[in-house]
Amino acid sequence: MTDHRTATVTRTTRETDIAVTVDLDGTGKSDIETGVGFFDHMLDSLSRHSFIDLTVKAKGDLHIDFHHTVEDTGIVIGQAIKKALGDFAGINRFGHAYIPMDETLSRASIDLCKRPYLIWKVDFLRDKIGEMDTELFKEFFHALAGNGGMCLHVENLYGENNHHIAESCFKATARALRMAVAPDPRLQGKPASTKGSL
Repeated sequence: MTDHRTATVTRTTRETDIAVTVDLDGTGKSDIETGVGFFDHMLDSLSRHSFIDLTVKAKGDLHIDFHHTVEDTGIVIGQAIKKALGDFAGINRFGHAYIPMDETLSRASIDLCKRPYLIWKVDFLRDKIGEMDTELFKEFFHALAGNGGMCLHVENLYGENNHHIAESCFKATARALRMAVAPDPRLQGKPASTKGSL
């Protein structure tokens, strides 16, 4: 495959100014700047393990809190992935992964079907990881799924370390996404659907 599936999306509101570029056929290179350290770390992991090259430049009202920046970044990444996928034809469509991190195990399942839905079964034992509110992870994945046309299920099966719980969820989603966006030549450019379209 020579033509890379790429997209750039920008979104500016009174709360955030975000630019995202994705290359679905990349090698997992990332250039992330959101102003939220732990979130940058998670997005770098998402890029690395999905093999999606990801550039994120986000400026937000961090003096208020991190909510707008995290949620809006999820919106724009989702929009960029959806744009890069075009008509969603010729791809595996489904993906899944289990990711262990020491005492923690998480799984993610994805259907790239243009019908957004999020199931989030993840509980944290602390309110924050670093300076980031743990409740914002659900907001990110909800925005990602909703704007990326994904049916996304993310579950932490067990774990105690909050860093491990969060990171395993991002890595599981990355691996599931890597599987789902991969082209399958046997589809001959058609959607993976009995209906003939998504």
